[in-house]
This record gives sequence, C-alpha cells and structure tokens, in this order.
Amino acid sequence: MMERTWLASYPQGVPSEIDVNAYPSLVALMEESFSKYAERVAYSFMGTDITFAQTDRLSQAFAAYLQSLGLTRGDRVAVMLPNVSQYPLVVAGILRAGYVVVNVNPLYTARELEHQLKDSGARAIIIVENFATALEKCIAATSVKHVVLCAMGDQLGWFKGMLVNYVVRQVKKMVPAFYLPTAVRFNTAIASGMQLSLKKPDIRPDEVAVLQYTGGTTGLAKGAVLLHRNVIANVLQSEAWNAPAMNKLAADVQPVGVCALPLYHIFAFTIGMMLALRTGGKQVLIPNPRDIPATLKELSRHTVHIFPAVNTLFNALVNHADFHTVNWSQLKICVGGGTAVQSAVAKKWFEETGCPICEGYGLSETSPSVTCNPVTSTEYTGSIGLPLPNTDVKLLDDDGNLAAAGQPGEIAIKGPQVMAGYWQRPDETARVMTPDGYFKTGDVGTIDARGFVRIVDRKKDMILVSGFNVYPNELEEVVAQMPGVMECACVGIADARSGEAVRLVIVKKDPNLTEAEVRDYCRENLTGYKQPKQIEFRQELPKTPVGKILRRELRDK
Repeated sequence: MMERTWLASYPQGVPSEIDVNAYPSLVALMEESFSKYAERVAYSFMGTDITFAQTDRLSQAFAAYLQSLGLTRGDRVAVMLPNVSQYPLVVAGILRAGYVVVNVNPLYTARELEHQLKDSGARAIIIVENFATALEKCIAATSVKHVVLCAMGDQLGWFKGMLVNYVVRQVKKMVPAFYLPTAVRFNTAIASGMQLSLKKPDIRPDEVAVLQYTGGTTGLAKGAVLLHRNVIANVLQSEAWNAPAMNKLAADVQPVGVCALPLYHIFAFTIGMMLALRTGGKQVLIPNPRDIPATLKELSRHTVHIFPAVNTLFNALVNHADFHTVNWSQLKICVGGGTAVQSAVAKKWFEETGCPICEGYGLSETSPSVTCNPVTSTEYTGSIGLPLPNTDVKLLDDDGNLAAAGQPGEIAIKGPQVMAGYWQRPDETARVMTPDGYFKTGDVGTIDARGFVRIVDRKKDMILVSGFNVYPNELEEVVAQMPGVMECACVGIADARSGEAVRLVIVKKDPNLTEAEVRDYCRENLTGYKQPKQIEFRQELPKTPVGKILRRELRDK
C-alpha cells in the first residue's frame, strides 16, 4: 500500500477512514432512513412531493409485486427511466425484493437496448412509455418476460397526472405508437402489490446490487458489478467528504439537492439519490435538464444546498438570463464530475453563487467517486482533488510498475468502492485488475507532493461527450455495417458546448453516399450523444504499416 500523502491535505473534520461495515445492505440503509425521516419530503417532481414514508410504502408494494411474478433471488431487473418519481420507488423495490438493478439509458436505440438486456439476462424491465417502441423492436430476442410501463404523470395525482399524460401523449406527441400486449401499468403494479406481503430476503454485503453498464474498448458495453458494500462505502465516503460544508447547515434544515444528472448514470445514482436517502435530504428531480428555462423555473421553487452537475450544465445555467430567479445563497456544495470542469465556468459560477465547483473524479467501476477537491476550496485548481477516505491511488508505468517519482502514470485505484468485476467477463476483469487488487482506469495522471491528482491524458481513445463515454470502436462497428461505407474511423474533437464531440471519417464504397444518409443511419442506430457532429469523406484513412488506423492523425487534422 502506498503512503497516503494526501491525508495531510484533508480538511479538518474529514476522517481518513469510514466504517465500511455500517450497513449489511443498501436495503438496511434505506429502511433506516424511511423510518428516521418518515415525515420529510424525499422527492419533488413537477410540483408534487413524495415523503420518505410514501417512498417506503410504495417501494414495498412494488417489491411485493415483483416477487409475485416468480422471479428468483438475484434476478436482474432493468430500469429504463428518466428522472421521474417512479425511478427511486422502482430501485428501492427491486433491491428490497432481493433482485439486481440494471440501469439502462432511456435514449438507447433498439440495438443498444437488446445488447444490454441480453448481456445482463434481465427477466423484467420497468420502462417509460415514451421509449417503449425501442423495447418492442428487440424484446423477442431477450429473456425479458415482464414489462412494467410508466407514464410521466403516474405519481402526480389523478387530475394533474391525467393532464400531464394528455399533454405528453397528445399535444407534444412524445409517445410513439408501440405494441407490448402483456405490459402492466406502473400504478396497476403498485395497486396489486398493496394487496400482497413482502417476503424480506436477508441481503448480505457481498451480494450484487447494481449492474452499471460502461462502454468497452471492444465496442460492446460491459456491466460493472457493484455489490451492496461497494455503493454503501461510496455513499459514506461522500458523506464524510461533504461534512465540512454540510455541517454549516442548521440542525433543523433539511438538505435539498438538485438531481439534474440522469439517475441511470452512477454519479446521480450514488451521489444524488443514495446519499440523499442516507442523510434525509430532499431531491428535486429534473427530467430534462437540457430545457434550461424549465430547469431554472423548477429550481426557483426551492432553496438549494447541494448541486452535482457536469461542466456543460453549470455553464448553460450560469449564462442564462433567468439564473438569478433561483436563490443560490444557501448553496453549500457543488460537485463537478463526468468530464473536466473548465476554469472559465468555475470562475463565473463562484462569482455568481459564492459556492465553488469542487471537481471530482470517478468511474462506473468505482461506484463512482474516487477523488474530489476539498469542499472548503474557494478557487479552481484544475486538479481532480484528493483520494477519498479508505481510497488508495497509485500511478503505473506501461509495464505495470510504479511510475517514477514526478512522472505521469496510469491511475490505479484500490478501495471499498471498487467493483467486483465485469459481469460474466473474467477476461476483461483480469485486464483491468492488478494482482494486488488495484483497478487500472486507463487514464494517465500525476500526483503532486500534497496528494492532489491531475489527469493529463487518456490511454484509451474514449471520447467524453457532456460527461458520457463514447467508444470509437462501437461507432465504427455500427457505421461500417452501413451499405456504401468501405471503412471508417471516429475521433474526439474539442467542442465548446459538450467538451468533446465526435468526428466521423468515412471512405466510401458507394460514390453516391451522402452525409444526410449517414446522419439518418446514425440516428436510427446510435443514441444522441454518440452521433457524429462532423462527418468527413476521404479517399483513404491514415494507417500504420500493419494496417492499424492512426486515429491520432485524424485528431491532429
């Protein structure tokens, strides 16, 4: 184990270790909070509040309903929902029933969804009706036998819910026609579960809680296996890290957090939802943060204390004319993750709110948080901060040995938040785990004398679009199947709005192939953030003598 030089840089009150055995399972953590904070509001969605007690009652009913389907202990249940009030109820229900949550991006195409459902072996899925058409196209090829359909207005009360659903379906035309004849509506499932009793399983720390899918260098998404103890540890690590700022809140004030990052992403799942459950906080659910006016309008109804976000969202909000309709004066913590926070954005945010953006770093494989800048910071450092309690970070050279002092190396992580491995992929697990238990991230960084970590490069060719991982191999494999394409390559290019964007370079097989045809094909087969911003046609691609495409030369264009 490395000497933890960073401990000397910890703010006062942050421990070097947390008790990773505080709870036997996430269910124990949630049920403690359901009881302790029963009367508090847990979630606010479209002007409707749900208390901890209601979350307890509804999630227990949903858990009982799932058990009635004949699922067996440890079965995987897919959740394909945006930030709606059903999401936390569904996740709590799946875990309380003894099953495994499989988070799915609601914007996935049928091709992407089919791979994840088949790979995880999911036997049930909870999906919002807006995206049910993608499921219809692929369900026959998967092991999914049970479908629960959610609508945006399900939990908003009879009249308001009916009105919202009418607008979504009939006015905004956001629900394409679909045919899933055996699907059960969410409210029907809840009503059914209310008549049943939950058989409480005895869940242990080493049981699987979540399969969190992350792109792979092979082009296929892999499921990071997160155990109950992994997520619990990261919740408690993050709580300890936030304490110097959160302790400034009066004892009778409930912490209020903004949940604008998608809950199916591990950042919002752990640092938003699960951490708020542990601390008795209220989460303001934002279903579409790209709608900046609507987001600010919703936030103006609350006094906000905690705001995890990505650089692009901080930037869009602080530059909007309605920014100061929100009371930012009580902000205690802003965490920037997913992608690098730009210094200009951090500077303007601090000037406008008085609360610094503390940049952190993590991965799906680490539940996710690994490092974070101290919440007592007042200026942008450009670093990703210090390793969290119980976390060891070291830098490795290309041979897997410790990098020479002062030299960059691949960031490797050891801690209770590190995944158990990749789902049913021992080959990929062995490739990223060292014999002494460190996870190799593929990111190259440095560690200074005070323990602050900086990222200087990526070993992988991964492209980071607004905090989402885009893997060139996957895009190339999809585009190469298009009639008219001889070969292709894609690289990341700098983009002022999303940090990076995708440039796709194609050598034509059919000389009549057009950019419009390529864009239509990509829209059909790739979710939004994976689609190319630039498309270029060339006579040939730059290659090594053995025929490997030189992506570096395409980037350097």
